[in-house]
Amino acid sequence: MTRNARVTKEQVTQYSSRVIRRFVPTLVALVFFTMFVFVSSVGIQNQNGQTNSAQQAGAPDWKAVELALGKAGSMQPGNVYKVSLPRSDLKITVAGVELKPALALGSWVAFKKTGDMTMVMGDLVLTEDEVTAVMTRLQEGGVEETALHNHVLHESPRVMYMHIHAMGEGVKIAKAIHDALALTKTPFASAASNPNQALDIDTKQLDQILRLSGKENGGVYQFSVARAEKIADRGMEVPPAMGVATALNFQPTGGGKAAITGDFVLIGSEVNPVIKALRANGIEVTALHSHMLNEAPRLFFMHFWANDDAQKLARSLRAAVDLTNSK
Repeated sequence: MTRNARVTKEQVTQYSSRVIRRFVPTLVALVFFTMFVFVSSVGIQNQNGQTNSAQQAGAPDWKAVELALGKAGSMQPGNVYKVSLPRSDLKITVAGVELKPALALGSWVAFKKTGDMTMVMGDLVLTEDEVTAVMTRLQEGGVEETALHNHVLHESPRVMYMHIHAMGEGVKIAKAIHDALALTKTPFASAASNPNQALDIDTKQLDQILRLSGKENGGVYQFSVARAEKIADRGMEVPPAMGVATALNFQPTGGGKAAITGDFVLIGSEVNPVIKALRANGIEVTALHSHMLNEAPRLFFMHFWANDDAQKLARSLRAAVDLTNSK
């Protein structure tokens, strides 16, 4: 039994040696194959990364639009390219408060690629003597006017707000808007900004009261509230960044007070409940009108004004927002 056991061990050893000699090349080949697969997968991941970058690079290039319009913009949610053109050249007062451009004097134009076409919407702040010339030039360039009206009351000097819409080749539309605004004193150069500008109101308290996150812009604390339903114009979705979100703006006026203005975006059934809520809290309704021509659902834009304790006004605005179908 001992000899047989020893022979068996020797046989096993010999057999193992033969197996190793036979399969080592296969094992080596398997190792190299595994390494090849790993390297290839990394390469594919890198290639996918490059593809993703290429896809991002293949997104609409707004440089030509920027050059045609004469000012750069920034990307907003919903793939909207928005250009702000604040009327910092104007000195407008309402009830003794000089309006900062970000409070109620902010012209803007927004572009969104839709298939082979570009949808453009905007709101142009104009003096009375600029209105006719701008409207004529826009019409010549294929840009439609969808509204012309006031936003505030008793301002001095008087300003008007011209809402516009166009569909077509983005660069051509941008050039038409530039040529129209060139007839005004609208500044195209970007004004110097102070990103750490301190505001004489407790913005954290305003955030808590309104249950929203505001942002400082040019000395004004701003909130934007999108509606819950989708908005369409001529069958195309209009993202909130293209002017269909409720805007609530606070400009500090000292001692914890703020001048507020902006506009509620409302459907018909919400108009009078919101008016009632605003008036019950001492907030003036300064305008009620449309901004578009073919939107669905039909929308009304309600502008407002007050100058009072900022937190009190925030509570009043929150009560009004709660009466709307907002996110």
